[in-house]
Amino acid sequence: MRWALVKVSLAVTAMVVVAFAVPLGLVIREMARDRAFSNAEREAAAVAPALSITTDREQLERVVASAGSDAGMAVHIPASGTASGSEDAGTGGATDIGRQRATDEDIAAVRAMGRASTAEVGGGSTLLQPVALSSGEIAVVEVYVPESEVTNGVGTAWAVLAAVGAALIVGSVAVADRLGVRMVQPARRLVDGAHELGEGRLGARVPVEGPDELRRAAVAFNSMADQVVQLLANERELAADLSHRLRTPLTVLRLNAASLGDGPAAEQTRAAVEQLEREVDTIIRTARDAKPQTAAAGPGAGCDAAEVVRERMGFWSALAEDEGRKWRVAGADRPVRIPVARTDLAASLDALLGNVFRHTAEGTAFAVDLHNGEDAVIVLVSDAGTGIADPEAAMARGRGSGTDGSTGLGLDIVRRMAESTGGDVRIGSSVLGGTEVRIWIQLDGRTAPVRRGHRGAVRRRRQGRAQAHAQADH
Repeated sequence: MRWALVKVSLAVTAMVVVAFAVPLGLVIREMARDRAFSNAEREAAAVAPALSITTDREQLERVVASAGSDAGMAVHIPASGTASGSEDAGTGGATDIGRQRATDEDIAAVRAMGRASTAEVGGGSTLLQPVALSSGEIAVVEVYVPESEVTNGVGTAWAVLAAVGAALIVGSVAVADRLGVRMVQPARRLVDGAHELGEGRLGARVPVEGPDELRRAAVAFNSMADQVVQLLANERELAADLSHRLRTPLTVLRLNAASLGDGPAAEQTRAAVEQLEREVDTIIRTARDAKPQTAAAGPGAGCDAAEVVRERMGFWSALAEDEGRKWRVAGADRPVRIPVARTDLAASLDALLGNVFRHTAEGTAFAVDLHNGEDAVIVLVSDAGTGIADPEAAMARGRGSGTDGSTGLGLDIVRRMAESTGGDVRIGSSVLGGTEVRIWIQLDGRTAPVRRGHRGAVRRRRQGRAQAHAQADH
């Protein structure tokens, strides 16, 4: 917008300067020409009285010399108008005083017309002024007007006009630039504020300044930001209240689990209840937190993905043995650091593994593969079930399968965890014949190269098929 205003101002001012300066310059040049010929007419008029009295050559030469224009003035007297007793009397010849520059035809034409005229000659122009003699003949006074006199002062006037025009253009551009800055800066602050709010910095506000339209936009933006903060606060309170309502049934479950006695099933039930209580406490604390996390994890933050995978597979393996499911873990035998909180990765794995147990029949095998790359870590959760008919619908938040216990939020939790690092989540077909969920976790915070990563994951899966089928099932 700023440069657009500058360009418009430059174009308009340039057109105005041209529209006024060029005609004014032409007028100045014409005025200089008129001034030069007016001076020539005055010089010719100074000789006319002498011509009306005498045509004697010596006397006329003295008159011309006294006028100070003997070098640029000539007098042409016809032969019949020569006075008796002059050096030309008796011969009847014409008298020419001074240097003739005009042609004989021009002089004859002026003598015939009886009015002044101008003629172009080398280096300038001449004024031909007819003068009536006492004998009735017409003499012609020729006054030479050099080109330098015709253009005297024109160059200076053009230079002044050009300087004034340039000053006007520079001034208009400077004013337009200042006006552009006054308009652009508030708009830029509004854009920056929108970016900050979009990135999660809820304290972003825009100063109310600039033109009236931008001031109203800033007021509307600040009002919107306040409403967003209030809505998020209400949402956190609602989430905390809903989570707190789970404490009563959890207390009943914990008491019932304590009365189950000893045995693997009882221990698993009590461990599951304790885990559920911890998760509910985490939800309540997170919901009550008035400072949502919007910044990426710093150096040293995150967790060991391999350790979390082993821990969660240890939890789900007991249930897998009860249902007769074969399972496999690969790539979790060495540390793999990722910029994700331990609880977030654990919640994502629990959501995916819970879907396997919830949406596949008992005895269906599943596997978790962990791939550590230079710029990303890929977690693959695959099963041997019937697959997902519509992966896009499955990734949509809040769109469950329609069965009891399915809210459609599990995969959304996984997606938000991956996207917080610049990664993504893909659903495809697994080597086991069912569904494969690929979690791309970016290590350097850049946008995930989806297509390249997808091809790389497929290539690595193909290379690991033989190993996958060769490994012993646990």
